[in-house]
Amino acid sequence: MPEQRPRLDTPRELRRQLVRRPSYDADSFGVFAEQFARYMGTARFLMWMTVFVLVWVVFNAVAPDSAAFDAYPYIFLTLMLSLQASYAAPLILLAQNRQEQRDKVVAEQDRQANARAHADMEFLAREVASLRMAVGEVATRDFVRSELRALLAEIDERSERGTEDGEEPPRP
Repeated sequence: MPEQRPRLDTPRELRRQLVRRPSYDADSFGVFAEQFARYMGTARFLMWMTVFVLVWVVFNAVAPDSAAFDAYPYIFLTLMLSLQASYAAPLILLAQNRQEQRDKVVAEQDRQANARAHADMEFLAREVASLRMAVGEVATRDFVRSELRALLAEIDERSERGTEDGEEPPRP
């Protein structure tokens, strides 16, 4: 039976890779980078690194030639420190990038919260202005008292005029 040819309207399979790439969880690696960078910025790390270098130098300076593994210019120590720095720098940069992304998210949330607060303040300012205008049209206690006093004075005046004319004063 002849081999069946693939149809032209179906995509070809992706090429299989001979060597499988290692996979990793970017988030957990990022957390590790942040913890590593955070630890490298502590006094404890500096103290341990200082102790390590001092022990290395003292051992190689004091130990007999048969036990010393790194002679005076301490080339192997320099290599070790360079290796440590070559891994530390990218890990620190990764941690800084993750922090920058978090800062951007927080800044955006703050901006949105500020915009909502500003809109709320504008709304409340309009409401207060409308209440002030409405209160300006409402009679105050002093105004009502003065009007009542004026009416009472007018009633007293009419009643006095009525008794002078011989009429009975109106009863309440």
